[in-house]
Amino acid sequence: MKSRTPAILSRREAVCGALVACFGAGYLRQSQAADSPGVKPLITKTVPSSGEKIPAIGLGTDSFRASESDAIRDEIKRMSELGGSVVDTAAAYGDSEALIGDALGTLGIRNRMFLATKLTADGFFGGAGGGGESSFHRSLERLKTQRIDLLQVHNLNGVDTLMPLLQQWKKAGQIRYLGVTTSRVSQHGDIVEAMRKYPLDFIQVDYSIANRDAAASVLPIALERHVAVLANLPLARATLIGKAGERTLPDWAADIDVSSWSQFLLKYVISHPAVTCAIPGSTKVAHLEDNQATARGRLPDAATRLKMEQFWDGMS
Repeated sequence: MKSRTPAILSRREAVCGALVACFGAGYLRQSQAADSPGVKPLITKTVPSSGEKIPAIGLGTDSFRASESDAIRDEIKRMSELGGSVVDTAAAYGDSEALIGDALGTLGIRNRMFLATKLTADGFFGGAGGGGESSFHRSLERLKTQRIDLLQVHNLNGVDTLMPLLQQWKKAGQIRYLGVTTSRVSQHGDIVEAMRKYPLDFIQVDYSIANRDAAASVLPIALERHVAVLANLPLARATLIGKAGERTLPDWAADIDVSSWSQFLLKYVISHPAVTCAIPGSTKVAHLEDNQATARGRLPDAATRLKMEQFWDGMS
């Protein structure tokens, strides 16, 4: 054991149980947002290795493009206003790091954001541009920061080579947390092996109501090893919104403060006791606002999570 110190149409157009019993046992905390009196409490979750609290809904950025720089700046600004802070990117995500760095510099909010990025051993784009240390320094330059909150080995590419470097950079204070990622069910066994082998603060794994493999194979080990979890593809790149289509939400969705399919799907993900933060992607402020609303109000308990699964599985 590692030691630890203590509206739906617009979205459409853009197109187990034992673990859940742990719900509420220290992984959730709710705090009142400062900007709007009477707003529902912000849901935050604990990073096990430090006790730090971060908002339960973040922002994925693999679809950021330079042609949308103004829209991306507006989205990041609005996210901060709503209480969100976790922004996940990668060296391999084209212009994303540079766009985020420019936006945070212009807005002057770097110290309010939790920046996560990724690198590989063999370069930025499948071998181009160098990997390892050169990739890390490139990320620092593009993000216009001297320290990364979370640095991750992208899709486990070169984890054995890179982990000593990540540990060195963490010790030097250049990164706060280290981790590994996957977005592939085929790598779930490998990410479990990495959790058992290395002193990871975070993992990132694909998890949604329609892709529950991680709940059986990965998330129990994250709980056991006290590793924080970022859930990627929680909306399966909006395909789940497309599946929901024009269907009406079940009446009982209001009991967990859900008013859209996006919120239904995201509340399912972040209510798992192992999940620290879900990182749905978006490039439009309206979509971001809908997603961020998920991190307010009530979350489903174990019985409601099961009801959500059954409802979703029963949809044709």
